Amino acid sequence: MTSQRYPVPKTYPQYEHKPRKVDDGRRLSLWAVVDSGFIILAVVLATWLALLLIAGSVVLSPRALVFILLFWLVVTYLLLPRLHQIFSLIYVPDYFIGRTKTYDGLLGDPLNLALDGEEADIHAAMRAAGWTLADPITLKSSWKIAVATLFSRSYPHAPVSDLFLFGRSQDFAYQQEVDGRPHQRHHVRFWKVPDGWVLPGGHRAQWLAAATYDKSVGLSVFTLQVTHKIDENIDAERDYLINTLRYADPQVQVRVIEDFSTAYHHRNGGGDRVKTDGHLPVVNLRGAQRRASLNFNVLMRPVEEGEGKRVSDHGFPPKSLLGTGVLVAMHILAVALIWRSYWLADTSVWEELRADDWASIVGLTVGTCLEVVLWVLTLMRFSWARLALMAYSTLVAVQSLVDISFQDVPTLRSVFIAILAVTVMLILSGNSARQWVSEGKKDPR
Repeated sequence: MTSQRYPVPKTYPQYEHKPRKVDDGRRLSLWAVVDSGFIILAVVLATWLALLLIAGSVVLSPRALVFILLFWLVVTYLLLPRLHQIFSLIYVPDYFIGRTKTYDGLLGDPLNLALDGEEADIHAAMRAAGWTLADPITLKSSWKIAVATLFSRSYPHAPVSDLFLFGRSQDFAYQQEVDGRPHQRHHVRFWKVPDGWVLPGGHRAQWLAAATYDKSVGLSVFTLQVTHKIDENIDAERDYLINTLRYADPQVQVRVIEDFSTAYHHRNGGGDRVKTDGHLPVVNLRGAQRRASLNFNVLMRPVEEGEGKRVSDHGFPPKSLLGTGVLVAMHILAVALIWRSYWLADTSVWEELRADDWASIVGLTVGTCLEVVLWVLTLMRFSWARLALMAYSTLVAVQSLVDISFQDVPTLRSVFIAILAVTVMLILSGNSARQWVSEGKKDPR
């Protein structure tokens, strides 16, 4: 084979690949340049806001404590995730390397398990082995796990954070609480392998999974966000999961792809250390549903269609973009309260209003109405509306940040307006919002 592909040259080889300009058919449009500019501008404004917040907490006081809390929220949930997202886009490879990714693009938990079988077989096998299907991430489930963790209450169906593989989050996840404490649990995420896709080395499997053990709750090393901390020995969790499956169903077979990856020590997206031997067990669960139905010693509630899965993102706006609507609604409420206060005031208050006061109130009202219209048009996938809304949010953020910079004692009202405007900027310039409008039929690009 080597001699056929590389025959012995009869003359001294000549380098035949001549440099040429590669044209992939893409052009750098003005829309793309402006969009990229807003991404950078959002990071700059978030950094500016964070510096003003920490400067406002120099003198210890109740107000300073509020500024410190706001500083932590802005840095950990707005600024650092966006910086990680930008750097990860540049440096983290986009091809399969046996690792998942976080929402920010950081390398997440390693894939340490593969499976064969239908989805119904996996659900049947996992339930028979004593595992519980995790709830999808919603506002309600997020609140429940926060309360459960804070007060050490049991929450067997607690959701797990999203990790991404093949460009999407896990299809579903299972877990086991330890001693009824939500901050300690076994859990595993599952992804359906795309049709026709093969693992490195030509191996095939229908599902890939990442099994890890949450040992405590702490702060992420990279973003300082509150998160679960996993045990570094992910092979122990992998083997534990396999043993529970084979204990419940001895007919489950396992083959091992030796040295699927190099044994290594590394960190996941939360900064937790992980180590693995590099082997990839492939668990054959074909027929598990049929066998579980014949095992009358196993009492299981059947999995309802769609249970444990997220609603398809196709045709439905991303949660972050819908969350922007909540911020817009807060602006509407604030304007309504201002008009209500003047409406209920005495006529003397109206008479004392100066022209610039009226201009400020009317301008705020018009701006809020414009914000609502642009947000609705963004939901309708007009790219120009998203860019216009980012431009308006930029003006609001800059004005608020300038006001804060020249105030001896920054008012909480100015601070919250700046936080809301910067948050809208970061959401609209994020990957989910950009992808939503770019896939629309009404995209002018």
